[in-house]
Order: sequence, then structure tokens, then C-alpha cells
Amino acid sequence: MAEILYYAIPFFILLLVVEALSFRHTREDHDDLIGYEPKDTRTSLLLGSGNVVINVGWKVVVVAAYALIYELTPLRLDPGDWWVWVLLFFADDFSYYWFHRVSHESRFFWASHVVHHSSRHYNLSTALRQTWVPMTYFPFWLWMPAVGFEPWMVLLAQSWSLIYQFWIHTERVRRLPWFLEAVLNTPSHHRVHHGSNQVYLDRNYGGILIIWDRLFGTYEPEGERVRYGLTKNIDTFNPVRAAFHEYIAMWHDVRRARRLRDRLGVLYHGPGWAPPGVESEGSRG
Repeated sequence: MAEILYYAIPFFILLLVVEALSFRHTREDHDDLIGYEPKDTRTSLLLGSGNVVINVGWKVVVVAAYALIYELTPLRLDPGDWWVWVLLFFADDFSYYWFHRVSHESRFFWASHVVHHSSRHYNLSTALRQTWVPMTYFPFWLWMPAVGFEPWMVLLAQSWSLIYQFWIHTERVRRLPWFLEAVLNTPSHHRVHHGSNQVYLDRNYGGILIIWDRLFGTYEPEGERVRYGLTKNIDTFNPVRAAFHEYIAMWHDVRRARRLRDRLGVLYHGPGWAPPGVESEGSRG
């Protein structure tokens, strides 16, 4: 039940095909949209497939850790109570916001997340462009079994969040009614998040809800045309290079830093930071 995400994959592929065909048959009406590029889409699909394979093993570790924490805590939240599910929804989305924000503001975490921003296209295949180092999300949900959520509930909430976020990776949906745009993370909000424009960097981290960005000052509405990709694009369709290029760049910056403090700073600070005398090889997005 907690891995309903895997059952959604065939529907992801079907919707991806429908969106791609819609560009082919209505190109003259959508010259302002980027659409699909076969090599880019192939890279996204390969990265998504690798993520699924790696998570088959990694989830065993996650489930074991959640179960251990749950057994050690005296707290219990009964899944039979309706309000527990409401609390679960907000708790998971809050956790996702901070995981996502830290994944942009700390280079150690960004090295894993950057792969999702490495495409200069923005379509449903981009949603499948996922990391091969999923371990970085692990700490941000540990508090949930500690306060009494059963492990399977935490995993289920993570799955429905990712399923929701699939459809917002599109240019074909411009804006929803204002009252939905005010609360939900929408294609318009998430296009901003994928922009490498200076005004869009490090904005709109929400998963299902946009309210956290509004509360914590990281919200930015869509205005100027979004330029997708990174501030330093990788210019490759090789999935291995896409998955690990930032780790290599980060290691080079660590080696060039002279002091231990600066080496640790490369890991701690954001991807745009570099110690004195070092030109960072990192990129933002």
C-alpha cells in the first residue's frame, strides 16, 4: 500500500505520451512552449528507472529505521482516527518543504537533487528525472514515526506527494483558478522553481501545498519567461554524468580549498558558494 507510487508508473508513461503527442499535433499554436526533445526525454526516463531500482533496496533500510523508531517511542497516533490523516497530510508536506529547501541551500544535499533540475525542458518526463542517491531525504521524515505515525503511513504519504507532483511538471497548464493557486503547488508555481532566472532561484519548494513558501518567505509568482535548467548547464544526455556531475564538481572544490573550515563550507553552504581563491564548479537551479 505504501508503494502505490510504483503502480502509478504506467499512468505516468501514458500521460507523458499523450502530452508529447499533443505538442506534435498543435505545434503551430504553441510556439512559445519548449515541448519534448527525444534525447532529453530518454535521459529522464533512464534516470527515473535507475531511481526505482535503487529504491527497491534502499526502502528496506528506510522501513527498518522507521520501524525501529516507532517501536522505541511510547507515542501512538491511531490510523482509525480521521484527524490523524489530516495531521499526516500536513506533517508530510511540511517535511517535504524542508527537505526540498535544504536540498537547494546546502550543496551536500544539492548534489543529489540537482539531477532533477538538469533538463532544459519542462514536461512530464522531467518529473521522472530523479536522483540515484535518494539517501539524502532520509533525515527529514524521521520525526514522524517518532511522534507516533505508523511507518506504513509515512511511506504512503510520501507516495501520494510524489504522485501529485508528477502533473505539475508541464507547460500545457497555464494557471488554475486563483483560490487553488493560493493554496496548492501548481504548474505555474513549479515552473518558477525549475527556472534558472536570477529572480526564480531558490523559490517555491512546496510539495502539494504552496502555503509553506508563503509562510517562510520563499514564494515567487510566475512572471518573466522561465529559463529552465541550471546556471551552468551540463550539456550532456549521459544519465551517469547527469546523476553524479555535481558530486565530481563538489569534490574538485573541496580539494582546492586550503583550510578544513573552507572544505566543510563547500559541503554546508549553497551551490553558489566558494571559499576565497576558489572558483566554484557548482551550478544552481
